[in-house]
Amino acid sequence: MPVSGPAAARGDKPASTFDWAKILLNGALPLAGVLVALAIAGIFLALLKTDPMTAYGAMVDGALGSTFGLTMTLVKATPLLLVGLGICIAFRANVINIGAEGQIIMGALAGAIVPLSMPTAPGWFLITAACVAGFASGALWGFIPGILKAKMRVNEILSTIMMNAIALQFMNFLLQGPLMDPENVKRGTFLAQSARIPQQAWLPRLVPQTLLHAGLILALVLAVVVYIFLWRTTIGYEIRAVGLNPDASRYSGISVPYNVALSLTLAGGFAGLAGVVEVIGVQHRLMDGLTSGYGFTGIVAALLGGLHPLGLIPASIFFGGLLVGADKMQRAVQIPSALVTAILGMVVLLVSGAGIWARRWSAKRLAGGRRPAAGAPPDGSQRVAAFPPPGGSQGAATADSPAAGDSAIGAKS
Repeated sequence: MPVSGPAAARGDKPASTFDWAKILLNGALPLAGVLVALAIAGIFLALLKTDPMTAYGAMVDGALGSTFGLTMTLVKATPLLLVGLGICIAFRANVINIGAEGQIIMGALAGAIVPLSMPTAPGWFLITAACVAGFASGALWGFIPGILKAKMRVNEILSTIMMNAIALQFMNFLLQGPLMDPENVKRGTFLAQSARIPQQAWLPRLVPQTLLHAGLILALVLAVVVYIFLWRTTIGYEIRAVGLNPDASRYSGISVPYNVALSLTLAGGFAGLAGVVEVIGVQHRLMDGLTSGYGFTGIVAALLGGLHPLGLIPASIFFGGLLVGADKMQRAVQIPSALVTAILGMVVLLVSGAGIWARRWSAKRLAGGRRPAAGAPPDGSQRVAAFPPPGGSQGAATADSPAAGDSAIGAKS
């Protein structure tokens, strides 16, 4: 449908038109960041007198060269995908959730306590109850910094980081006391882990004699659900609108505090669900170190996926393979574990930097392609044009989304 009126006079694109240059940029830059990180790591490998090609060959073989490697890649990708879905929702509202580690812990606690407290209940009930309780626990842990941000403007980065520490200490207290495995107490080992959950509460295996479980299917289904939620519902539209311009959203009648709190609450819920999946799908008990850094790696996976739920699927699989392959590389070429950590850290740093650069490039491109509105700064720094006022006429201007594939937000999807 052709664009008419003021938007056509300014040369704006219709709301349904994809900006292919932006899509390619958002996809290519994070990938380039990964390649640069691997190139820099190759220099360090060479300094250690290790052939970089041999090392990276071992990494690829470890992630993709066997049934075990493939399934472990998908096992690692599952919690990353769940955490990343919450990150996508939070970032769309322009809030940063650094608290996924603590939210995973709270979800894992609920995912262990529910089956342990009802050991004779049927499996379908235990799995469902554990997932619901884990999502609710993680959501509560995200709601607290969300409401502090919405009502008191407390910086969500600081509050979510502090919530991580509280959750970790709470788990340690329970594992060294009420939740400690009674068998360990009898043997005098006093390991910081709970008793094994009932077997009927374990997630079904997708491939026999592997750790690949049905949580992967749940995560893939939820990725589609989150995509529909963000781009095909009114609430999702409001979350994205608040992220692009809270002032214009407020003028349009959208509750900014509500959507900020909601986005962090949902982000916490998905991270909590990741904790449940690890307990009932992989570990089958609660233990120290269960998060394995998924809360932070999930942020980078979300950035690599362009903050898009569907783009997050291949990004999570890639990082899952990177985690599995790095272990194989360390064993194959006998490099220090610190170097493996440094390689992953460089990937995180450069992918994050590429995402920031891509968003700034998109903002400059948007500002340069439109005439500033009356009273707007001459540099075109406004991120979004006016939304239609409540009960008023539809506004003509639209704004580009910060991630690949996002159509203009001026029209509700």
